[in-house]
Amino acid sequence: MLDVQSIDCFYGAAQVLRSLSLRLEAGEILCLLGRNGAGKTTALKAIMGLVRVRSGHIVLDGVDLTKLAAHDVPRHGIGYVPQGRRLFSELTVLENLKIGLMTRNAGPEVLDHVLTVFPILKDRLKQQSGTLSGGEQQMLAMARALCVNPKLLLLDEPTEGLSPAMIARIRQSVLDLKDHGVTVILVEQRVDAVLPVATRVAFVENGRVTATMSVEELGRNRHAIDKYVGIGG
Repeated sequence: MLDVQSIDCFYGAAQVLRSLSLRLEAGEILCLLGRNGAGKTTALKAIMGLVRVRSGHIVLDGVDLTKLAAHDVPRHGIGYVPQGRRLFSELTVLENLKIGLMTRNAGPEVLDHVLTVFPILKDRLKQQSGTLSGGEQQMLAMARALCVNPKLLLLDEPTEGLSPAMIARIRQSVLDLKDHGVTVILVEQRVDAVLPVATRVAFVENGRVTATMSVEELGRNRHAIDKYVGIGG
């Protein structure tokens, strides 16, 4: 489905990604784990065209995304929830969702589907999004990305700053997305939030994917977490 082939990315003169490669099959939840500054967020931004790929290719179902302008990438079925959510706080929940729908001219049936995944938002449609709780804002950000009707969803630290109860709800939402046929790349710092949902884990270090393993393998190889993320995740 997605093939990231040896990409190099820079911020100015500073190289951040160094021949980073990963593959993702349809229906997977792939988690990118690594220390701060390892290149995880930059990898998501590169897929979205928000950071230019200087060499290498990113191919989604045969389409070379590196040849597209950033505003064209979502039209090929990729939703993105950046760190910090970036909602339009003065707009209502429904108005935020409609912005997602407009990206691919999705109809009301897509909105109905999204609200089945996040039923809590049904009672908040007329509420200003900036007045939602942190967890509800995260759900809205994910729901808005789903309004693109994506086949691939990129989530950057969706549990950051949330209570344990809300983390559990977000985790269940990610599993629900998989059940609805959405493939997910998940960037997280919290190992305990990742292991119950991920299919595979890719460790990112110094701009490269240095190891990839299934969650089952990781359960038998916990020292990898200490090596790449730090003791305690």
